[in-house]
Amino acid sequence: MNDHEAIRQRLLAQKQELLHRAAKVRADITRSSGPLDKDFAEQVVQMENDAVLAGISEATAAELAQIGRALAQLDQGSYGHCSRCGEVIDARRLQALPYSDRCISCAEAAG
Repeated sequence: MNDHEAIRQRLLAQKQELLHRAAKVRADITRSSGPLDKDFAEQVVQMENDAVLAGISEATAAELAQIGRALAQLDQGSYGHCSRCGEVIDARRLQALPYSDRCISCAEAAG
């Protein structure tokens, strides 16, 4: 298996894991978005939990989008090149973040 195929398999596995997580979060949000408890303190806890779950859902969606872009770059033959400056992204960065589309310099500059 070549490097790009190994990366594709890793991205697809990560995508499946995230889709599973997203489904669990959606199920939790659906259950907790029912009527609030009559106890005010419990309502506060429920609302805080909903906010945390919404944050997890947003982060999961963002990561899934990044994985989708990386898979598209693999298909187009542009994987591993910085989307900002066009330079080759260091292999260690891609090992740590296989869906990264920016070299470390451009990522740091973007904040």
